Amino acid sequence: MPPPRLAPDVAAAVASRFGATPESIRAAPAQGVANHTYLLGDELVLRVARPHPGLEADLRKEAQVIPAVTAAGIRTPEMVAFDEDRTLLDAPFMVLRRAVGIAPQTPERHTGSPWARTYIELGAELAKLHAAGLGPEVILGVPVESDDDPRPGLARLVGAGYLGEETAAWVRGWLDRLDGRRPSSPAPRLVHGDASPTNLLADPDTLALNALIDWGDATLTDPAVEFAELPLRAVPYALEGYLGADADPDERLDWAARILWHHLVWAVFRLAADPEPGAPHWPAQRGNRLLEITRFYLEQPSFPWDALR
Repeated sequence: MPPPRLAPDVAAAVASRFGATPESIRAAPAQGVANHTYLLGDELVLRVARPHPGLEADLRKEAQVIPAVTAAGIRTPEMVAFDEDRTLLDAPFMVLRRAVGIAPQTPERHTGSPWARTYIELGAELAKLHAAGLGPEVILGVPVESDDDPRPGLARLVGAGYLGEETAAWVRGWLDRLDGRRPSSPAPRLVHGDASPTNLLADPDTLALNALIDWGDATLTDPAVEFAELPLRAVPYALEGYLGADADPDERLDWAARILWHHLVWAVFRLAADPEPGAPHWPAQRGNRLLEITRFYLEQPSFPWDALR
């Protein structure tokens, strides 16, 4: 749904402040769930928080995070301005440099995809982000997300009729095996929090990664969470970019276990979520993530994934 049109006097004031013309202000073709997005000519993007306190807080958080990650060299659009005094617009807003590109497709297979370059480069960007040392002492106000043990919650899914006892026991056993390769207390890192294909921009000709956008879900947590926002078929490429093609086999196996843990947990507990018909992000519909895991393993993935079944 397109955002509301800016009133003529508001459009003129915005255009004047940012060196555009009122006629050049138009709705962006892709709209997110947290902000109304407008193009200011060809160089800038205006994002206005939708009217909800939580969404305004997310935009405020982005205003803290984006300068830090651009200073760390991450491929994300530079922030030009952040304003929440409500004198120009009646909501907090942000102006960014415009990044162009297309959202990458989900690879058909976990090897040999033309989209490999995009996801390998994404993995390298995530490695740079997680190594940048952007902790709570650097970025105040970014929440720390705990990694609570989900296994006790399986009984609730059984009680509510989403799983049978035998299936829940099988899931618990799989999680037990994966947990044996996970660190007991993963060091929290600043993570993007939603590095899904809808928040990536790739060059349409070369498929190089142009930008990672929308930092509203940024948090401090286990960095393996980043890979759970990708369809599992894209993860082997991203992990190659993250660790390097010649990474130690044990390190690859440990990371794959951490990543698969999050995919499996989120897939199983998504079964009890409310339906989201028409939502654009790939895991929104309740069965998508679980069937993505099934599809991935039906293709008989190679090491380290085949060792985690």
